[in-house]
Amino acid sequence: MSAIKYKVNLNTNEKQMLQVIVQKGKSAARSQTRARILLKAAEGLRDQDIIDALNVSPSMVAKTRQRCVEEGPESALKDHPRPGKTPKLTDKQAAHLIAVACSDAPDGHDHWTLRLLADKVVELNYADSCSYETIRQLLKKHA
Repeated sequence: MSAIKYKVNLNTNEKQMLQVIVQKGKSAARSQTRARILLKAAEGLRDQDIIDALNVSPSMVAKTRQRCVEEGPESALKDHPRPGKTPKLTDKQAAHLIAVACSDAPDGHDHWTLRLLADKVVELNYADSCSYETIRQLLKKHA
């Protein structure tokens, strides 16, 4: 049997906080599962026992233990921000563009097209460039 690399030690307040999360059932399912993992780890259960009891992956147990020891139980309950490209438009700019799309079309056009809206983004100096696909995704998300 291998030794536990990250041993979870919780004080009384931390245990109570985790038990409230589990008992209320108002938080995200992932947070509740992580709270259950931490409570079982604090009881001294091995990873395999936790995996069997909660039907979770070995990596979830290992990562939750590690984050609890390194960053604290509150941090272990939440996801880290995921990497990725920042959006071209802010929420305020997107709302303004949606308002433009709902307004009358420019002269010579019956309606706003995705390409016209993409050109409008550049015209308004919201971005140096913008593809019609970006506009399509934005409108689909806010439809």
